[in-house]
Amino acid sequence: MTKIDPYLHAALLLKGADKEISEAHIASVLKAAGVEADSAKAKVLAEALKGVNFDDVLKAAAAPVAVAAAPAAAEAKKEEKKEDPAKSEAAAAEGLASLFG
Repeated sequence: MTKIDPYLHAALLLKGADKEISEAHIASVLKAAGVEADSAKAKVLAEALKGVNFDDVLKAAAAPVAVAAAPAAAEAKKEEKKEDPAKSEAAAAEGLASLFG
């Protein structure tokens, strides 16, 4: 599993709660999660996120995921339809017949 930066999680949590994304708030969220916050990292992140429109960023990130997921779902449905129950029963019968010679 890919490790995701806790500082980014803190920023997203603050945004979701309509709180200011500041060095102090990021540090508070991390402390509540049991993580020792590096004030330099929190400060750099808070500065980098000033003026960022999260709604646009999240929409842009979600669009490729949705586009990529659609063909995979369609392919899975095709594979489900390909399996013929009569063939499965015939294969099972052949397997049983081979047991008895």
